[in-house]
Amino acid sequence: MTDSEEIKRRRTFAIISHPDAGKTTLTEKLLLYGGAIHLAGSVKARKTSRYAVSDWMEIEKQRGISVTSSVLQFDYNGCRINILDTPGHADFSEDTYRTLMAVDSAVMVIDVAKGVEAQTKKLFKVCSDRGIPIFTFVNKIDHFGKNPFDLMADIEDVLGIRSCPMNWPIGVNGDYTGIYDREKKLCHLFVKDNAHGVKKLEVISGRIDDPEIVSHLSEEVLSSLKDDLELLEEAGDPFDKDKVSKGELTPLFFGSAMTNFGVQTFLEKYLELAPPPEERETLEGHIAPEDPAFSAFVFKIQANMDPKHHDRIAFLRICSGIFEKGASVLHRQSGKMLRLSQPQQFLATERQTVEKAYPGDIIGIFDTGELGVGDTVCEKKSPVTFIDFPVFPPELFARLSPESSMKRKQFLNGVSQLAQEGAIQIYKQPYIMESFIIGAVGQLQFEVMKYRLEKEYNVTVNVEPISYTCARWTEGDVPPEELIGLDNAMVVYDRRERPVYLLPNAWQAGWLEERNKDVVFLQSPPLGVTRLEGN
Repeated sequence: MTDSEEIKRRRTFAIISHPDAGKTTLTEKLLLYGGAIHLAGSVKARKTSRYAVSDWMEIEKQRGISVTSSVLQFDYNGCRINILDTPGHADFSEDTYRTLMAVDSAVMVIDVAKGVEAQTKKLFKVCSDRGIPIFTFVNKIDHFGKNPFDLMADIEDVLGIRSCPMNWPIGVNGDYTGIYDREKKLCHLFVKDNAHGVKKLEVISGRIDDPEIVSHLSEEVLSSLKDDLELLEEAGDPFDKDKVSKGELTPLFFGSAMTNFGVQTFLEKYLELAPPPEERETLEGHIAPEDPAFSAFVFKIQANMDPKHHDRIAFLRICSGIFEKGASVLHRQSGKMLRLSQPQQFLATERQTVEKAYPGDIIGIFDTGELGVGDTVCEKKSPVTFIDFPVFPPELFARLSPESSMKRKQFLNGVSQLAQEGAIQIYKQPYIMESFIIGAVGQLQFEVMKYRLEKEYNVTVNVEPISYTCARWTEGDVPPEELIGLDNAMVVYDRRERPVYLLPNAWQAGWLEERNKDVVFLQSPPLGVTRLEGN
């Protein structure tokens, strides 16, 4: 297979949704069909030893939620698939945002009974702003749900995008018994197991007028299905690949991840329609996957994937050129040459050494602290710089300190490593060495950090909320002594030693800006491209 063919068979996508819509369950079933796992774990079955493969942290297993993005790679139908399973919880939006920078398309999971929910709306906007093609999977149709036309209206009204159903649920008043494949003109019905009264994977398939299909459907259901299909043909949006690629139309699929119903047909159709790796924007211009010079960017740092060794993995999205194990590359932000040794690909925490990787692939590199989220690595002879990631401004702040001064070394080491993942912002106060000020966009981030420090670094810590709600940076890093009106502000320094001004509320922040009219205040840190050597 040629290098060009290898690139074109890549499909790199994220799965996004509101919590509990079934995102992680769908991920598990896709892995099951891809042969990557042989027994899918249920995120509900906490009394058993089976957990979702993508929920690999201990806290995820205990709570049944995803708190960090997982990287999952497997082959199916001739495609090399890179799935990035993202946290659905709003407190981890920043991790999801960074992950979406690394994909070529996204699968949006919607609960058939709830429609478009708040977090789905936020994540969709990120995809829309980046022009990422969206494929929609309406999940849980084995349960009572909304009318599918109402769901289509919900998607258009709330998200502002038209939808094109690729299949259609069979049933009336939210009681669905199967799906109709509009392209192949086939009905697929799921049946109940007589022994347990639950729906199972075995299906009956056939055309709408086949006797076996007719025998399982009431006259009302058949009539409703025919009317719906006729209305879709006359008034629905036709499939348009160009509109999908521009993010103006979303292919819509109905199914049930928990019962496997419709998942395989969705996967196969998605792989047919989804885009391969495409060109990327850099400060120097656009680069194409086929460009021979290697380039990649770091979209995620993960500490302690192997808690016994306190390792640190930098996840790279390859954008151009062919990666080969042991390659020496230029780190644009420091100007140093780095050797990318021991590259790994992942199925959550399971690792496999990579000898060669192509644009679209995600690889993990052991890192000793040189790399940061948003950093670029490339060939020295053809330097490029990927545009840095915006940072979500923190809204909650707390003081973090160890309960025992005897654990100070482990405390400093743990805080340093976990801060590099980017979910929590760490600030130092001048002359205070026993504690840090931490900032986050959600309370759950504090709980996760406390849990991980205790379990992964054996340090019991105190997290004490402080009464500040917003942070301000200044353009040009204006030192505190040059500002007027800092009486109500706490002055701290971020990991790049930039002064940060924490304020009780937005009114106080506005008052500070009013008193210092010659200073430009920023609600988030300046982009890291200013760290480029020689700039």
